[in-house]
Amino acid sequence: MDGSRNHGRVPRRLRLPLAAAACAVVLACPSGCSGSGAGSASPRATAEAGAPVARQDLENDYQQVIKDVLPSVVQIDASESLGSGVVYDDQGHVVTNAHVVGRERDFKVTAATGGATLGGRLVAAYPEQDLAVIRLDSVPGDGLRPARFADSSRVEVGQIVLAMGSPLGLSSSVTQGIVSAVGRTVSGGRSGGGAGVTIANMVQTSAAINPGNSGGALVNLDSEVIGIPTLAATDPHMGGGPAPGIGFAIPSSTVKTIADQIIRDGRVTDSGRAALDITGRTVVGDDFEPSGVAVVSAEPDGAAARAGLRAGDIITALDDTEITTITSLAEALASHRPGDRVRVTYVRGNETRSSEVTLGEI
Repeated sequence: MDGSRNHGRVPRRLRLPLAAAACAVVLACPSGCSGSGAGSASPRATAEAGAPVARQDLENDYQQVIKDVLPSVVQIDASESLGSGVVYDDQGHVVTNAHVVGRERDFKVTAATGGATLGGRLVAAYPEQDLAVIRLDSVPGDGLRPARFADSSRVEVGQIVLAMGSPLGLSSSVTQGIVSAVGRTVSGGRSGGGAGVTIANMVQTSAAINPGNSGGALVNLDSEVIGIPTLAATDPHMGGGPAPGIGFAIPSSTVKTIADQIIRDGRVTDSGRAALDITGRTVVGDDFEPSGVAVVSAEPDGAAARAGLRAGDIITALDDTEITTITSLAEALASHRPGDRVRVTYVRGNETRSSEVTLGEI
């Protein structure tokens, strides 16, 4: 589910103008309408008059948000990928996805509103959260300005959102939808293969997220960035084809936490993500179905080693959550914080055991 190479999404059509028109009918006829008043408007006439006004108000809101935010969105060209980014501050820092930058260090950056191509260089990437920061060779001028980031803890299901970026290289593109869910834990493959990444607390949206949208802006009608579009769902029943209207964004509060550390220290010093401090792999049972995570190695003095786990043990549960794959283990850990105590159930030889583990930090 790589956002820079995802399949297209079809945005869900909103019916707000119709809802507003219905309200206009109620206000016009609070006690029921009759045809006797010469100066009274019929329900149909009132609805027809209200609908264009409501529609125009919504269009004006959209256009204002686009005017406010688009100068904060850029297109990022790497040698093997194309993605989007958001201007983070007035020092030329741009936040994007780690899978957009890949292993590159130098980039060509173009403002969504046009203008000269700027050079950019990687400050640091944090693949565990699929975030990265690059810095422009020159401080943004009149064509670019820092975005405003919202407190994503206040994001609510049903809010109208716009996704801005460069899908398929079409810069300054905008799609619309709603917040479909919050607090999702999502796993997906990394660009170029390799181990997948699991991200907690993501914002789910119906706004279309297409190839090239990764790293762009998911914004509310207050012109605030509430998330960075990152992943789009695929449907395994359609051969891995697109699942329309299901995309995911890293919440803005997480983006700020990670970006601030990278800018200040050149790396992430406090991930806030729990870990068992092991290298593991999925194992299958006699029925050839995934049945647990084998400990390949446990870091000396790491969380698992301190609790007595060692190479060869097979983890089958974390508290009451069954563990069958390395992905399910990552998803179970995503809901915890470093320092939390959990009960790990594992198999050693033919014996099932359990240990209390104080979680470490990625």
